[in-house]
Amino acid sequence: MRRLPRSLSGWTMAVFGLLAAALGVVGLVAPDALLTVMGFEPVPDGARAEGDHTLVFLTASSMAALNMGVYYVLAALSDWKAFFRWTVPFRLLTCAVFTLAVVTERAPSGFLGVGLWEGLGAVVTGTALWWEEKRSARPA
Repeated sequence: MRRLPRSLSGWTMAVFGLLAAALGVVGLVAPDALLTVMGFEPVPDGARAEGDHTLVFLTASSMAALNMGVYYVLAALSDWKAFFRWTVPFRLLTCAVFTLAVVTERAPSGFLGVGLWEGLGAVVTGTALWWEEKRSARPA
């Protein structure tokens, strides 16, 4: 039996989760490709300075993205709306922090896409939750 999300908000979570998991896998398998997508210039093999732990951090972040993506998909398949609601403010916070990192030149401009992806996803999920709540409150 094939299970799919049962609500619009569930679909928003599933899509976000699948994208996060896929990017997590890319970061684990091809870290330089993920760095390039995020606007960072990869350092060639053998050219990293001693003590440069970029790849360690990228491995940890990619594993977290993979795990988070799986959690989002499982929540979507369970139609766990409380979880969906919890993610909205924290995804907006992530958007703000990542955007601020670009504005303060702590991160390259290409990293802005990561923040906007989080923010757009939060708005889409929040809007879907609002619409579903509004629709369920209408008398039959």
